[in-house]
Amino acid sequence: MCSACGFPAAPGHWTEAGAATPHARLRERFRRVQVLNAALAGSGIKTHDGGIIPGIQVISAGGAQSIVPNLDALWGEFEKRTGRAFDPLDL
Repeated sequence: MCSACGFPAAPGHWTEAGAATPHARLRERFRRVQVLNAALAGSGIKTHDGGIIPGIQVISAGGAQSIVPNLDALWGEFEKRTGRAFDPLDL
């Protein structure tokens, strides 16, 4: 359990499947956030992963922040903050 956020340590996300070392896994986490931010561009929502705590930090345009444990929770948080569901076909 992470003492900073309260989330249990995650075993890894499927996007990290090819990461053979902890360094490679961290690099994949950072890449995932880059892709998420590109997909969320224009919505007022940004994501961040500092590489220290498990989960994804979600930041809204107004500065509200929260940490979600996975992508499913991220889409729920997106809907809660924007009032609409995330649709990847809108990209």
